[in-house]
Amino acid sequence: MGLIRFLRRPIHYPSSFLKLIIVGFLLVAGPLLFAIVSNAIAIHDITKRSQQTVHQAMRATEASRLLIEQITAMERSVRQASALEDLTLLEGYTHARGRFIEGARRMFTLPLDAEQYQRLGLLRDKEARLALTIDRMAGDPVALAGLLPELNELDVMAEELSRLGAGIVEREVAQIQKRAEEAEHTVRVQILLLVPIAMGILVAAIILISRPIAHIDRAIRALGNGDFGTPVRITGPRDLQRLGRQLDWMRLKLIDLEDQKKLFLHHVSHELKTPLAALKEGSDLLHEQLVGPLTPSQQEVTSILKHNVQRLRELIERLLSYHQTQFNKSDLHLSDVPLSDVIATVGRQHRLTMASKGVRFVVDCPPVSVEADREKLTAIVGNLVSNAVKYAPRNGRVSVEVREQGETVSLQVADDGPGIRPEERERVFEPFFHGSTPHDGAVKGTGLGLAIVKEFVAAHRGRIALQDREQGACLRVDIPRRQSVGDQEAA
Repeated sequence: MGLIRFLRRPIHYPSSFLKLIIVGFLLVAGPLLFAIVSNAIAIHDITKRSQQTVHQAMRATEASRLLIEQITAMERSVRQASALEDLTLLEGYTHARGRFIEGARRMFTLPLDAEQYQRLGLLRDKEARLALTIDRMAGDPVALAGLLPELNELDVMAEELSRLGAGIVEREVAQIQKRAEEAEHTVRVQILLLVPIAMGILVAAIILISRPIAHIDRAIRALGNGDFGTPVRITGPRDLQRLGRQLDWMRLKLIDLEDQKKLFLHHVSHELKTPLAALKEGSDLLHEQLVGPLTPSQQEVTSILKHNVQRLRELIERLLSYHQTQFNKSDLHLSDVPLSDVIATVGRQHRLTMASKGVRFVVDCPPVSVEADREKLTAIVGNLVSNAVKYAPRNGRVSVEVREQGETVSLQVADDGPGIRPEERERVFEPFFHGSTPHDGAVKGTGLGLAIVKEFVAAHRGRIALQDREQGACLRVDIPRRQSVGDQEAA
């Protein structure tokens, strides 16, 4: 309910449809961009930390190795000087000690931890004390041999310092791995949270964008269906509101045109029917020889005149009826209409015509009702049956079959006549179209019957189509059971 109330609230749209699309894109892309940027920062931080750790580890390892090498060199020089009793060999010790001091100084400049600095300080201090002792014993090569264990202790301390650096590197690697796992977890959480948020924003953006378009679509459909009574009101960006005002202006123009059309048809009907009635009365008087006897030739002329006056009258009435469907097709007076009653009424209307041709009228209709305009539904069935009777051969058959298909009712009217030629199937519903198929009818049709049927079926949101048949023609009409308000608006 809360969501429904939110969707029904008035919405403040941007000034243009393009801005609305851009805002929608930014709203959808915003959370995703935030996730991408935050993850990129985290990955950059981890990468930088890893590079720093590797670099520091390499420098610390190199410095520890150098200290170990120089301690080993110092021990070797002292051992050689003591064994050979040659004090000149202590020059190697002095040279190695100088390099040791320089390496220790450089190692102190590295970003070591507190324990490493402490161990390095102890190593340097012990080496300095040992160097003073060696200087005092420089004149006694034999006494130098007693300092070898202390030199070995320096080597052990350097090895421990190296192992300590390796342990610190392992801890740093473990911390980096932990950060990477935390970053991975953060990515998962962001995906689980931001993707639904982005999808929600996307749905909201689609609703915001599609709502005014849906209003425009309904307005255009209403105008196309002849519903000119509902004003067009479009909410949304200013350019779409302007389009709505233009559609409403077009609606008013169409209303004016329809009024002019109705007035024209009214005048035409009045102006044509009056002289036509006079012509009919005159032709009847002549044909019945009330004004005097006629020769056989004159009698034939009056018969032709009477026949064509009658045809002209029917043509004008059907023409006016067809134009009436153009502006009244959405004006349906709906009620529950039993199809069996409509078919029975149509059968009585065409009883004499079918009897004159010996046509059998076969009806298969279950007890089903549809919500429809009775008059227009009768016109639909009547025109279909009339067309079938016209093309049915003598002693032929016209069948009406009704079937229920869910929420749709299907009505089929078929005959066993010559059928409709393939090249004419697409044109049978066009106004004033006369097919080339011969028929056994007394009067030529107006070519408006199926056109009127199509308009009335469309007014009921139905469909009409030709069915494939080996012999004769079959027209099928599908009409919904119910003509709800929402469905009519959607149509």
